[in-house]
Amino acid sequence: METAKKSGYSHTLNLPKTDFPQKANLPVREPEIQRWWKERRIYEKMLARRKAQGAPPFILHDGPPYSNGDIHIGHALNKVLKDIVNKFAALRGYFTPYVPGWDNHGLPIEHRVQEELIAEGKWAPGEPMSDAVRRELRQRCRKFAEFWSWRQNEQFQRLGVFGDWEHPYFTMDYAFEAKLVEIFGELYERGYIYRGFKTVHWCYHCMTALAEAELEYHEKESPSIWVRFRLKGDEGQGTWDDEAFGGEIYALVWTTTPWTIPGNTGIMVHPEFEYALVQVGSRARDTGREAYLVAKGLLPIVAEELGWQEYRIVRNFVGEQLRGWVFTHPLYHRPSPIVTAEFVTLEQGSGLVHTAPGHGPEDYEVGVREGLPILSPVDERGRFTAEAGERLHGLFVHTEGNQAVMAWLAEVGALLKTGTIRHNYPHCWRCRNPVIFRATTQWFMSIDHDHHRQKCLEAIERVKWVPEEGKSRITAMVQNRPDWCLSRQRAWGVGIPVFYCRSCGQPVVTRKTIQSVAEWVRKEGSDAWFDRSAKELLPEGFRCPHCNGDTFTKETDVLDVWFDSGCTHRAVLETHPDLRWPADMYLEGSDQHRGWFNSSLMVAVATKGDAPYRTVLTHGFVVDEQGRAMHKSLGNVVAPEEIIRQYGADVLRLWVCASDYTQDVRLGPEILKRLADAYFRFRNTLRFALGNLFDFDPDRHAVPYEQLTELDKFLLHRLAEVVDEVTAAYEDFDYPRVFQTLQRFCAVDLSAFYFDVLKDCLYCDAADDPRRRSAQTVIFEIAKSLCVMLFPMMSHTAEEAWQHLPQWGRGRGTEGGKPESVALADWVQPPQEWRNGQLAERWRQLLRLRDEVNGALEAAKTERRVLNPLEAKVTLLTDAALADFLGSFSVPLAEVFIVSQVEVRTEGTHPHAVAAEEFPNLRIVVELAPGRKCARCWQRKESVGNDSAYPDLCARCVAVVRQRR
Repeated sequence: METAKKSGYSHTLNLPKTDFPQKANLPVREPEIQRWWKERRIYEKMLARRKAQGAPPFILHDGPPYSNGDIHIGHALNKVLKDIVNKFAALRGYFTPYVPGWDNHGLPIEHRVQEELIAEGKWAPGEPMSDAVRRELRQRCRKFAEFWSWRQNEQFQRLGVFGDWEHPYFTMDYAFEAKLVEIFGELYERGYIYRGFKTVHWCYHCMTALAEAELEYHEKESPSIWVRFRLKGDEGQGTWDDEAFGGEIYALVWTTTPWTIPGNTGIMVHPEFEYALVQVGSRARDTGREAYLVAKGLLPIVAEELGWQEYRIVRNFVGEQLRGWVFTHPLYHRPSPIVTAEFVTLEQGSGLVHTAPGHGPEDYEVGVREGLPILSPVDERGRFTAEAGERLHGLFVHTEGNQAVMAWLAEVGALLKTGTIRHNYPHCWRCRNPVIFRATTQWFMSIDHDHHRQKCLEAIERVKWVPEEGKSRITAMVQNRPDWCLSRQRAWGVGIPVFYCRSCGQPVVTRKTIQSVAEWVRKEGSDAWFDRSAKELLPEGFRCPHCNGDTFTKETDVLDVWFDSGCTHRAVLETHPDLRWPADMYLEGSDQHRGWFNSSLMVAVATKGDAPYRTVLTHGFVVDEQGRAMHKSLGNVVAPEEIIRQYGADVLRLWVCASDYTQDVRLGPEILKRLADAYFRFRNTLRFALGNLFDFDPDRHAVPYEQLTELDKFLLHRLAEVVDEVTAAYEDFDYPRVFQTLQRFCAVDLSAFYFDVLKDCLYCDAADDPRRRSAQTVIFEIAKSLCVMLFPMMSHTAEEAWQHLPQWGRGRGTEGGKPESVALADWVQPPQEWRNGQLAERWRQLLRLRDEVNGALEAAKTERRVLNPLEAKVTLLTDAALADFLGSFSVPLAEVFIVSQVEVRTEGTHPHAVAAEEFPNLRIVVELAPGRKCARCWQRKESVGNDSAYPDLCARCVAVVRQRR
């Protein structure tokens, strides 16, 4: 009967109407919205609008991803974070051109193409590569990089990221490559570039030198050995006198790289540590025994490790006193003198460190300082050369080479003990193989030339780091980084623009040579360096500035790809008409403190005198729900396209915004399900608002602030508070706080309170009732504000909702009217009159009392005293002060509590009265309201039945129905 009556009056209700669907269907709808953006050139209009306003620029410079495959979830995290930053800045009134870019040169692409050439029988590993094959390799590399750059371009756009996708930058663009040549020339002219024989990290699999940024540290099991070096003749014994000892003296060393023993040319001690000469034997007091030099602090550990049951200290020394003692290499019988080094520690071993200057950067520095020979008897494939001796020649160092060295040491009696150790060891970040240290001739950028390191550290202090610990991280990286090895022994890259004079052998780099090479590269790309002869590349009639020679050869190495990306701030920011140097922000993963942030800083400070960025924001890596790294072998990889296919890009974007990106970010099925639920809470909030604006024309129906109801004014105050908090969170790059604030506002303030309270007024009052128009006015402001605040986070949904908002102003897209897109709107600016702290405090106290009433209503429903809270009467038994407070509200309390009737009394009792927890002088009574249930509004009213024409309606509903006839 009630249903029939309800349906009989349904046409008289103002029920919500909207084409904004409850079912999002984002995988289908989002591409339609993106096509709409593209067809109407919304991004271009957004930029043009701000430029016309003379808006200040905000430049987020894109760190180029590598173009060698589909994007992964880390790419999605990175690009969405950048998009959130840019869209908020645009809404706040900044000019925000975003030029995406790609890193195109380097080993991974070259390896993929090499595999193709091998499969086709055009080249075999280990064989020299002909000019024709090298040319084909470079051509294929360029096509490969181009394909994946544009493929990733489409995938990034599918995330809803705004940018100049039609005109991105590529590090393989001819103009970009030419700029690299010019920047190399600048650095050379300023004295930063030099050619040297130094120890570098070397990948024997990729057969190239590696920079620090190209290393990953993974656990590796290595052999550990204890080796003794015998004192040469009577060296050193003149510095002490002990008639009780006359045996052999040895230096004891421990190492985890037996393969470096052939390169040993010295032994290091710390100049300030205490060392002991320790006699070892079954009767330690006997003469004619062996004695070993050991750090005194490590003696008990060494004795236990080597099984020294009886030993005595013959003499004590300070490390500096041992300088000049000369020991004999156990395999090659060459001298191995003791030198001092501050970096020797007492953490492991014996306190004496074998030094092979050709196999370690620190050893190399010590070797140069002390005049030790720099030996590196290992070739580019990681195999011993003939210099290591016939016995080792051709053996791979990490396997049979280690074993052969240990066997040889054992034969000559120099090997005291072997074992294994698991430790972090550097691996190539491309092929994942362990690297070696190898002294080779390379091109370097000096980090200490002209106080460069100190200037970089000072520049770091002028940058804002988000999170703050990023500053200490990059500071440590710069403090400890060695000179930058710029040369790579590869084919796919920009050739190092250095000529060599055939007459004098000197390298030649001048302004004229750089300018000439850059012009060729600008016309033909980096291929010009490899395809053109030195004579063609050099200015006509050019002669060697050293000897006046006129014939030259070219450098065969290419530039490190980190030099490519480290120069993007010069090659892109300085050349693009809408960009400028420096960038306002760099935003990448935390691994870029030693990568792109670092290489960019090195080039910028050397050529421009300051950092290329004003703010640097870093994010962590994506891990699964258990905190494990994502690997195919674990089956826990989540691809962006899978999320988009199932949920849509806006749910993925919501995950980015809701996550604490400063840590490693977790992702998995349960997390996505929770975020999908959160997404639909936002969507349903927008749908309710839009549905109740179906007959609202802001230009005709909006109610002035002073005429709004008290409840509506309170919600405008809350909206202003939310805008303030969301704005501050966006400005602080605190996106989880944005998500939480907006979610709480939608779920608590709106869905659970305001919208719930308004339903009777919105649905049942007359369409033009001032109360209803007041509510619609505020709902309109809320919906409009939510669209703007959600746009950086959920761009597609915010745009879709924006298109369903009613028109306002002089027309769509005109000045003062509704912007064509939410992207063309301004950030929310709440009028000062919305802010009313006194009103807000009154309502917050009333809401606390409302919570008490809701508890009493639930209890009455459980006890079956009422079936539906809407039909209840609530009696509040309280004191005069609270009664006066409740009586001060102009909004009927029955509407606030969503019941049929509320009575406030200062006297009387009731058997069902419930004491309120937060209000000591309040007791709450819930009972069935008197009267009958209205068939239209479902409230129990005593006026139901008073009108003979509508005997089933209350007085309010009778008046509305009569008006609608």
